[in-house]
Amino acid sequence: MTDISAEHVFPVRVYYEDTDAGGVVYHSNYLRFAERARTELLRDFGIDHQSLLADDGLMFAVRRCEAEYVLPAHLDDALDVRTRCIESSAASFWLEQLVQRGGETLVEMKVRLVCLKPGGRPARIPPFLRSALDRAAAHTKH
Repeated sequence: MTDISAEHVFPVRVYYEDTDAGGVVYHSNYLRFAERARTELLRDFGIDHQSLLADDGLMFAVRRCEAEYVLPAHLDDALDVRTRCIESSAASFWLEQLVQRGGETLVEMKVRLVCLKPGGRPARIPPFLRSALDRAAAHTKH
């Protein structure tokens, strides 16, 4: 399990399939990079999506995503997606995600995830995850 007080860093390499004809990352691919980073963050918390659904009947969905595209990434760039929890509640949590190249921010995202039952009804976040999210959010307020 990752140190809850630290931001999660997920490395990404830009491949040809991620770019447009000019070799610039297509805007929607940053959302894919961020999704992978969130999945790995949860995995570091001891949660994988399949087990959460099979064992607890729960899943997470993006409720809101705000993105500010600051600078473009290009073919073969080595990027880092930095993720940290900034707020949590009984059934949702907010993450800040930064896509960076060499420490320079290319995209800033704020994402709200909600916990759902398979039918789409809201559900409470499992206590062990809620506790981890609360600690992470408290750490970011300092």
